[in-house]
Amino acid sequence: MTQILAQYCINVEDMDRALEFWVDVCELELQHRLEIPGALEAVIQSPHGGSRLQLAQHLDNEGPIDMGTAMWKIYINTSDCERLYQRAIDAGCESVMEPTHLDRWPVIMAYVKDFDGYLIEFVEHKEGTRPGIPDPKKV
Repeated sequence: MTQILAQYCINVEDMDRALEFWVDVCELELQHRLEIPGALEAVIQSPHGGSRLQLAQHLDNEGPIDMGTAMWKIYINTSDCERLYQRAIDAGCESVMEPTHLDRWPVIMAYVKDFDGYLIEFVEHKEGTRPGIPDPKKV
């Protein structure tokens, strides 16, 4: 038996605003949008592989997303951490940590909060990614 992580779903307050971050800023591709009773959904993914992210706007919810304590952060592997971080800041995202080279790992990392308040970690691997993980610098 084999299992592969396929897709994650997060709640968003405004679908169009969320897609502005994920598609326009992060340059991930919109795979499809769907309207089901009580919710708008969209799925995004890199054309180079990796997991898909599903966004869900529940039409009966108003106000900001209740983050709770279950989710900490969402990682995005990038070929250019500084460029992606600056695109996010220019789009109006909140800076949490500027691009920084960490001595502990061969990466440059930066953190922003997206328009819904999710903590997003941008990661640029300096020595390539682990086997099985698409490397943005090789596509």
